[in-house]
Amino acid sequence: METLAVIFDCDGTLVDSETLGHEVLCRCIADFGLELSIEESMRRFKGGKMADCVVELELEIGRSLPEEFVPNYRRLCTELFEERLTPIDGAHQVLKELRLPYCIASSGPREKIELNLRVTGLASFFGDLIFSAYDVGVWKPDPGLFLHAAGVMGVKPHHCAVVEDSVPGYEAGVAAGMRVFALQGDQIPQALARSVRAIDHLADLLPLLNPSSST
Repeated sequence: METLAVIFDCDGTLVDSETLGHEVLCRCIADFGLELSIEESMRRFKGGKMADCVVELELEIGRSLPEEFVPNYRRLCTELFEERLTPIDGAHQVLKELRLPYCIASSGPREKIELNLRVTGLASFFGDLIFSAYDVGVWKPDPGLFLHAAGVMGVKPHHCAVVEDSVPGYEAGVAAGMRVFALQGDQIPQALARSVRAIDHLADLLPLLNPSSST
C-alpha cells in the first residue's frame, strides 16, 4: 500500500528524552519511598498515559500522591530538557529530506512537545501539525490520536506510516491500520511482529518512504 503521509511520535523517536524523563520520574517517586531504576520505569511506563502511571505508583506506595506531584515532575523535566535534551540521530536529516507530508502525534502535553522541538531545533519542521493526546482526549494504544492526525492531514489511515519507539505506539499504529516502523525501541511483541518493521536509524526511513524518482 502506497504511503502518502508520515506520523512521528516525539519522545524517543525524534528527541532523545525517554531516559531523561524517566530519570526525573525516579527522582520524584523516590521522595515517597519507592526506589525505581530508570530501566524499570521505562519498562513499566514508557509510552503510556501519565494518569495511569500515577495510579500504578499510588497503588505501589499505598497512598495518594499530592496534587503537585505531576506539575513538579513536569517542571523538573523542563529544566533538565533545557540543559540536556538532544535530537535523535538523523532527525534533522530525515525531516529535511523526507518528500512526504508529516506531523507529530504524541501522548505528551502540547507544551512538552513544543519544548522538545524548540530545544532540539526541530520546531520549524512542523508548524501547526502537532497533535497531543491531551488535546484529542485519547491516548495510545487507542488508535484515536493517529486517526485524528490522519484526518486533519486529509490522508486515509492505510496510506499513513507511523514511526514509534514504544509498545503502546506500535499497538495504536497497527490498530489504526497504518504502516508501523519501530525505531530502536521496545521489543516488538510477538503478536505485532508481522505488522511492525524494526529500523536501526531514522535515516533508514528515507529509502523506505520517499517516493521513487523513477518513471
